Amino acid sequence: MAIAERNLRARFGADLCDHRTFVVCGDGDLAEGISHEAASLAGHQGLGRLVAIYDDNHVTIDGPTELALSDDAAARFRAYGWHVLDLGEAAEDLDAIEDAFREAMAVKERPSLVVLRSHIGHPSPDVDSSAVHGYSLTDDGITATKARMGLPEAEAFWVPDDVLALYRQAGRRGADARTDWEQRLEQFTGDRAAWDAAQGGRGVAGWADVLPSWEAGAAVATRKAGNACIQALLDVVPGLLGGGADLTGNTGTTILGHGVQGPDCPEGRQLFFGVREHAMGAICNGLALHGGMLPVNGTFLVFSDYMRGAVRLAALSGARTVFVWSHDSVGVGEDGPTHQPVEHAAALRAIPGLPVFRPADANETVGVWRHIVEADGPTALLLTRQDVPVLSGTDDHRAVARGGYALAEPDSDPDVILIGTGSEVAVALDAAATLTAAGHSVRVVSMPCIELFAAQDDAYRTAVLPPG
Repeated sequence: MAIAERNLRARFGADLCDHRTFVVCGDGDLAEGISHEAASLAGHQGLGRLVAIYDDNHVTIDGPTELALSDDAAARFRAYGWHVLDLGEAAEDLDAIEDAFREAMAVKERPSLVVLRSHIGHPSPDVDSSAVHGYSLTDDGITATKARMGLPEAEAFWVPDDVLALYRQAGRRGADARTDWEQRLEQFTGDRAAWDAAQGGRGVAGWADVLPSWEAGAAVATRKAGNACIQALLDVVPGLLGGGADLTGNTGTTILGHGVQGPDCPEGRQLFFGVREHAMGAICNGLALHGGMLPVNGTFLVFSDYMRGAVRLAALSGARTVFVWSHDSVGVGEDGPTHQPVEHAAALRAIPGLPVFRPADANETVGVWRHIVEADGPTALLLTRQDVPVLSGTDDHRAVARGGYALAEPDSDPDVILIGTGSEVAVALDAAATLTAAGHSVRVVSMPCIELFAAQDDAYRTAVLPPG
């Protein structure tokens, strides 16, 4: 989200995008591997408008953090290049906390970590214990806590008048800020069409006209076709940006001519994530959920395992994140079985809310990108390392967006239907020719996205795959 803010501010001005990003994290969050990946990249990127507040309460579900954690978090983040403020026992010193926040916000060149030693469950009888980590207080515990706080013990839900007034004041302040922002938007003299397209994650008028196409009979790896689509769309889909996890060129997520994102080029749209697959997926989710961004990220399909948590969250949240996974079959070159993703397509298709596309050729890949720009939610795009033939009939983008369609028809009603996805569609066509020569009537169905095909109406699905 901090990257999104910096990029939009550089491209459209501070009148439209000018905020800070605050994170509240705990001991468990900083123990997770993704925290190392993300914090390292944030420090490298010099994200001065990012402030993380570390709720250092020393308690986990299993018990005290000392059972499994002895890191010096402050030293760790300093090593990442962060500005660190360790407040110690200041959880109830509001002046010290406010001063720390102001100091953190004044740092422009690097992100800040505010370490706040806290006491979980304070001031309940179970303070500093795992009993209040993931469980509700008992009725007796609630009564005792209210007594310690001087609150009416008989009230089931009670808010002091001064607290209620403070929250209502905050609501009015937010409403006024929204009105001011809307006025600035109306007075914006920059490229309003580009801003609106970016905010919607869509293209400007006529965007689809720039997409490439290939003649049948050519041979093109779908990862290369995918990159051709990305390059073509950059000038007409203003929110498009992204990159790969140290496999940018290999996966076709190279972005040329639009700068490399960083403190010296905040408007840059090429991101280099390094070997940080999990953080890459999560960062792209943040870009998408921030708004104004259509993020694409890439690695080998076999490494989708490393980022599955982020992929699942994209599906749950409806984030418009584009996951490009290349080298999608046994045709991966010299790397061998460790890089052959034989089970990964099925595993990804098991995630509800994640359309998984495996285009048959370059023109189906174009159809997938048309769908990506027009659709909501995340997309998984599984692409080949090797060249595959460009087939006749795969340039019907509306058919691709329906998930499956009849690519080759026999002269009479079919007695055999072959269904293929990705690089195996060409194999299915060859098999159909062999079966036809043996006297069979064969239909070949290309199924680039099983999930979208299953969402079509019964009439369409039955027309493509008749019962029996």
